[in-house]
Amino acid sequence: MYDRPEIRWASDTFWGHIRDALRGMQIAAPDTLVRDGDPWAMWQDPGLVLAQTCGLPFRAHLHDKVALVATPDYDLPGCPPGHYNSVIIARPGPLPHRPRLAINDPLSQSGWAALAAWTVAHDIAFGHVTVTGAHAASARAVADGLADLAAIDAQTWRLLLRHAGADPAFEIARTPPTPGLPLITALAHPPSAVAEAVSQGLARLDPAARAALDLRGIVQIDKAAYLALPLPPDP
Repeated sequence: MYDRPEIRWASDTFWGHIRDALRGMQIAAPDTLVRDGDPWAMWQDPGLVLAQTCGLPFRAHLHDKVALVATPDYDLPGCPPGHYNSVIIARPGPLPHRPRLAINDPLSQSGWAALAAWTVAHDIAFGHVTVTGAHAASARAVADGLADLAAIDAQTWRLLLRHAGADPAFEIARTPPTPGLPLITALAHPPSAVAEAVSQGLARLDPAARAALDLRGIVQIDKAAYLALPLPPDP
């Protein structure tokens, strides 16, 4: 879910270690990562070995169709291990009346659910909503004046600051933490074994690749913690 071109070498290295650990457990694993195609089809593929999804798709549609493996920990500021939050961004200056929103996807925890809750908490009635298709596109919409407000996954925002020249002055708030983006596998695979392979892969990852991915570890978060979060309204 954080597979920027600048760090794909690190993702490929990480996957290579996970793949080898899986094969050592007699679990068939593909040579390389799949980066194109419909994510919903991949998430629900009965042959899925490992993928990362967002917490909202998991609790809304996937929780009874896949097995929860673990949750990566990106050591985000103000967040418990394995948790994340959203960075609320706006151009400098007062927000206009009924600000226009840019959201990456209506089924995004960080881009829509967290933003919807934040606007309610701050008594903000928003206006037009543009669905951009990606966090980076939402950030660009705000920067270009096409939207007034957006919520960006905190790890994505970190990567945009590092690799895409995002302006830190656009950050105006952060939302409360929620469980992070879970790793999942098909129901046919033992999730504990897949989690062990991920742990072994992380242990074998060299410091440069680990730093590029911002990975600090993986944690076990109970499925109930994901399902306890409310579903947001339709934007």
